[in-house]
Amino acid sequence: MGEQETDPRYRALLNALPLWAFVVDDDVRVLDLNDAAAAVFAPDKALVLDRLGGEVLHCLHSLDSPAGCGSGPFCPGCVIRNSVAECMRGGRVSRRRTRVTLVSDGLKKDYELLVSASPMPDRGRRLALLVLEDVSELSALKDIIPICAKCRKVRDDSEYWRSVESYLRDRLGVDFTHGVCPACQRELYPDTEDA
Repeated sequence: MGEQETDPRYRALLNALPLWAFVVDDDVRVLDLNDAAAAVFAPDKALVLDRLGGEVLHCLHSLDSPAGCGSGPFCPGCVIRNSVAECMRGGRVSRRRTRVTLVSDGLKKDYELLVSASPMPDRGRRLALLVLEDVSELSALKDIIPICAKCRKVRDDSEYWRSVESYLRDRLGVDFTHGVCPACQRELYPDTEDA
C-alpha cells in the first residue's frame, strides 16, 4: 500500500473502526484489513492479503467458478462487488443492505450486512475502503416475536417462554435496569406524586 501503511495514524484509524473494514482494489482484492475483520476472517492477516474478497469472507459462491470470486453466476449481482465498482467510478456507497451466506468450518451461516465503500486513493492507484456491518441480530429482532398477553414472556426459537429482559440480553447482549413510569408511580405510590 505504500506510505499510508507505514503511517501510524492510518493503522490507528483503520483499527478504530469497530466494524469489519478492508482496503481493496477494483477487483475486490484485499490489500489490508483492520483488527475487527482479522478477528473474524484471518487471525493471521498475511494469509488473506492479495486474495479476493469472496475467498477472504468465505463466500458460499466464491467457489462456483474455477476462476473464483467475481466470475461465478451470482457475482454480477453481488452487492459487495458492485459497491466497490461504484466507488471506483468515484461514487460512495453508504450502508447498502445485502444478505450473504458465508461458510466457516464447513457450516453455512447467513448474514445480513450493511455495505459501505469510499474511495481511498494511494499514489495514483484507486483503492476503496470497504466496511461491512453485521446487522443479523437486529434483523432477527424485527421478525414477529410471540409474547404472552398476560405475563408478557416471549417465546424463543427453542419454544421456551422467558422474560423479555433475558430474551434481549441473550440476543443483543443488553442489560436492563428498572424504574417506574409516571402512570405506574401514581397508581403504586399515590402519596409521592408531588415529590
